[in-house]
Amino acid sequence: MARASGNTGSGKPGGGGKRRQVAALPWRGEGDALRVLLVSSRETRRWVIPKGWPMKDKADHAAAAQEAYEEAGLVGVIDDQPIGEYEYLKKLKSGAARLVKVDVYPMEVTGELEAWPEKGQRTLDWMTPVEAALAVQEPELRDLIANFVGIALPEEERPATDPAPTPARVAFQRLRRRVTALWGRYRP
Repeated sequence: MARASGNTGSGKPGGGGKRRQVAALPWRGEGDALRVLLVSSRETRRWVIPKGWPMKDKADHAAAAQEAYEEAGLVGVIDDQPIGEYEYLKKLKSGAARLVKVDVYPMEVTGELEAWPEKGQRTLDWMTPVEAALAVQEPELRDLIANFVGIALPEEERPATDPAPTPARVAFQRLRRRVTALWGRYRP
Protein backbone atom coordinates (compact mmCIF):
# COMPACT_ATOMS: atom_id res chain seq x y z
CA MET A 1 0.00 0.00 0.00
CA ALA A 2 1.43 3.37 -0.99
CA ARG A 3 1.92 6.13 1.53
CA ALA A 4 -0.49 9.01 1.28
CA SER A 5 2.24 11.64 1.19
CA GLY A 6 5.78 11.52 -0.06
CA ASN A 7 6.99 14.23 2.29
CA THR A 8 7.24 13.31 5.97
CA GLY A 9 8.37 16.78 6.99
CA SER A 10 11.90 15.69 7.89
CA GLY A 11 13.19 14.93 4.41
CA LYS A 12 14.26 18.31 3.10
CA PRO A 13 17.48 19.92 4.24
CA GLY A 14 17.19 22.96 6.49
CA GLY A 15 15.94 21.97 9.95
CA GLY A 16 17.41 20.02 12.83
CA GLY A 17 17.40 16.29 13.48
CA LYS A 18 17.90 13.36 11.16
CA ARG A 19 16.98 13.74 7.53
CA ARG A 20 15.26 11.09 5.44
CA GLN A 21 15.82 10.23 1.81
CA VAL A 22 14.28 7.68 -0.52
CA ALA A 23 16.19 5.28 -2.77
CA ALA A 24 15.56 2.71 -5.47
CA LEU A 25 17.37 -0.63 -5.45
CA PRO A 26 17.42 -1.40 -9.20
CA TRP A 27 17.59 -5.07 -10.17
CA ARG A 28 16.97 -7.29 -13.19
CA GLY A 29 17.22 -10.97 -14.12
CA GLU A 30 16.82 -14.15 -12.11
CA GLY A 31 19.05 -16.84 -10.66
CA ASP A 32 22.65 -16.60 -11.90
CA ALA A 33 21.64 -13.76 -14.24
CA LEU A 34 20.41 -11.54 -11.35
CA ARG A 35 22.12 -8.14 -11.38
CA VAL A 36 21.93 -5.02 -9.22
CA LEU A 37 22.70 -1.56 -10.61
CA LEU A 38 24.96 0.76 -8.65
CA VAL A 39 25.73 4.36 -9.60
CA SER A 40 28.67 6.48 -8.54
CA SER A 41 27.97 9.47 -6.33
CA ARG A 42 28.77 12.79 -7.97
CA GLU A 43 30.93 14.17 -5.15
CA THR A 44 32.90 11.24 -3.72
CA ARG A 45 32.51 8.78 -6.65
CA ARG A 46 31.68 5.94 -4.22
CA TRP A 47 29.18 3.26 -5.26
CA VAL A 48 25.59 3.99 -4.15
CA ILE A 49 22.03 3.34 -5.25
CA PRO A 50 19.89 6.10 -6.83
CA LYS A 51 18.49 8.25 -4.01
CA GLY A 52 17.22 11.70 -3.20
CA TRP A 53 14.95 13.81 -1.03
CA PRO A 54 11.21 13.03 -0.82
CA MET A 55 9.04 15.04 -3.22
CA LYS A 56 5.92 16.95 -2.15
CA ASP A 57 3.82 15.81 -5.09
CA LYS A 58 4.92 12.13 -5.08
CA ALA A 59 4.61 9.17 -2.75
CA ASP A 60 7.99 8.06 -1.41
CA HIS A 61 8.26 5.01 -3.69
CA ALA A 62 7.40 7.16 -6.73
CA ALA A 63 10.07 9.68 -5.70
CA ALA A 64 12.58 6.80 -5.49
CA ALA A 65 11.60 5.71 -9.02
CA GLN A 66 12.05 9.32 -10.19
CA GLU A 67 15.59 9.31 -8.74
CA ALA A 68 16.36 6.07 -10.63
CA TYR A 69 15.24 7.80 -13.83
CA GLU A 70 17.17 11.03 -13.17
CA GLU A 71 20.42 9.38 -12.00
CA ALA A 72 20.52 6.28 -14.23
CA GLY A 73 17.86 6.51 -16.95
CA LEU A 74 15.91 3.55 -15.55
CA VAL A 75 12.25 2.69 -15.90
CA GLY A 76 10.55 -0.20 -14.18
CA VAL A 77 8.20 -1.47 -11.52
CA ILE A 78 8.92 -0.23 -8.00
CA ASP A 79 7.51 -1.72 -4.79
CA ASP A 80 5.37 0.64 -2.75
CA GLN A 81 6.87 -0.59 0.54
CA PRO A 82 10.53 -0.21 1.55
CA ILE A 83 12.59 -3.34 2.24
CA GLY A 84 14.53 -1.49 4.92
CA GLU A 85 16.64 1.55 5.62
CA TYR A 86 20.27 2.50 6.05
CA GLU A 87 22.16 5.52 7.33
CA TYR A 88 24.99 7.48 5.79
CA LEU A 89 26.80 10.74 6.38
CA LYS A 90 25.85 13.31 3.73
CA LYS A 91 28.18 16.19 3.03
CA LEU A 92 26.10 19.35 2.63
CA LYS A 93 26.93 22.30 0.36
CA SER A 94 27.93 24.27 3.46
CA GLY A 95 30.66 21.71 4.14
CA ALA A 96 28.85 20.36 7.18
CA ALA A 97 27.95 16.68 7.42
CA ARG A 98 24.50 15.38 8.32
CA LEU A 99 23.37 11.86 9.24
CA VAL A 100 20.65 10.77 6.80
CA LYS A 101 18.33 7.75 6.96
CA VAL A 102 17.38 6.29 3.59
CA ASP A 103 14.27 4.18 2.89
CA VAL A 104 15.04 1.63 0.15
CA TYR A 105 12.45 0.48 -2.41
CA PRO A 106 13.24 -2.43 -4.76
CA MET A 107 12.74 -1.63 -8.43
CA GLU A 108 12.57 -4.27 -11.15
CA VAL A 109 14.12 -2.57 -14.17
CA THR A 110 12.18 -3.08 -17.40
CA GLY A 111 14.03 -0.54 -19.55
CA GLU A 112 17.02 1.74 -19.83
CA LEU A 113 16.72 5.07 -21.62
CA GLU A 114 19.22 6.53 -24.08
CA ALA A 115 19.14 9.95 -22.38
CA TRP A 116 18.34 11.10 -18.85
CA PRO A 117 18.93 14.25 -16.75
CA GLU A 118 22.24 13.22 -15.06
CA LYS A 119 23.75 11.25 -17.94
CA GLY A 120 27.52 11.71 -18.00
CA GLN A 121 27.66 12.82 -14.36
CA ARG A 122 27.79 9.31 -12.89
CA THR A 123 29.20 5.89 -13.69
CA LEU A 124 26.68 3.03 -13.87
CA ASP A 125 27.49 -0.65 -13.38
CA TRP A 126 25.30 -3.76 -13.37
CA MET A 127 26.91 -6.06 -10.80
CA THR A 128 26.26 -9.49 -9.37
CA PRO A 129 24.57 -9.22 -5.96
CA VAL A 130 27.81 -10.19 -4.16
CA GLU A 131 29.82 -7.59 -6.12
CA ALA A 132 27.20 -4.91 -5.40
CA ALA A 133 27.01 -5.73 -1.70
CA LEU A 134 30.78 -5.60 -1.35
CA ALA A 135 31.13 -2.42 -3.46
CA VAL A 136 29.02 -0.16 -1.22
CA GLN A 137 30.59 1.49 1.83
CA GLU A 138 27.57 1.56 4.10
CA PRO A 139 27.31 -1.72 6.09
CA GLU A 140 23.51 -1.46 6.43
CA LEU A 141 23.12 -1.00 2.65
CA ARG A 142 25.46 -3.94 2.05
CA ASP A 143 23.27 -6.11 4.30
CA LEU A 144 20.05 -4.83 2.65
CA ILE A 145 21.34 -5.86 -0.78
CA ALA A 146 22.47 -9.28 0.48
CA ASN A 147 19.16 -9.92 2.29
CA PHE A 148 17.06 -8.74 -0.65
CA VAL A 149 18.64 -11.21 -3.04
CA GLY A 150 18.91 -13.95 -0.42
CA ILE A 151 22.68 -14.35 -0.23
CA ALA A 152 24.99 -14.73 2.73
CA LEU A 153 28.31 -12.97 2.33
CA PRO A 154 31.32 -15.06 3.38
CA GLU A 155 32.79 -13.83 6.68
CA GLU A 156 36.21 -13.24 5.14
CA GLU A 157 34.62 -10.97 2.51
CA ARG A 158 32.46 -9.02 4.95
CA PRO A 159 34.05 -5.72 5.89
CA ALA A 160 33.66 -4.72 9.53
CA THR A 161 30.32 -3.11 10.33
CA ASP A 162 31.66 0.14 11.71
CA PRO A 163 28.87 2.67 12.19
CA ALA A 164 28.83 5.77 10.00
CA PRO A 165 31.08 8.46 11.47
CA THR A 166 29.35 11.27 13.30
CA PRO A 167 29.83 14.88 12.15
CA ALA A 168 31.89 15.53 15.31
CA ARG A 169 34.17 12.54 14.57
CA VAL A 170 34.68 13.71 10.97
CA ALA A 171 35.61 17.22 12.19
CA PHE A 172 37.99 15.77 14.79
CA GLN A 173 39.69 13.54 12.19
CA ARG A 174 40.18 16.55 9.87
CA LEU A 175 41.63 18.60 12.73
CA ARG A 176 43.97 15.76 13.70
CA ARG A 177 45.22 15.44 10.10
CA ARG A 178 45.85 19.20 9.90
CA VAL A 179 47.70 19.30 13.22
CA THR A 180 49.76 16.26 12.22
CA ALA A 181 50.64 17.86 8.87
CA LEU A 182 51.59 21.16 10.51
CA TRP A 183 53.57 19.43 13.26
CA GLY A 184 55.57 17.50 10.65
CA ARG A 185 56.25 20.70 8.71
CA TYR A 186 57.64 22.66 11.69
CA ARG A 187 59.32 19.82 13.54
CA PRO A 188 63.12 20.31 13.91
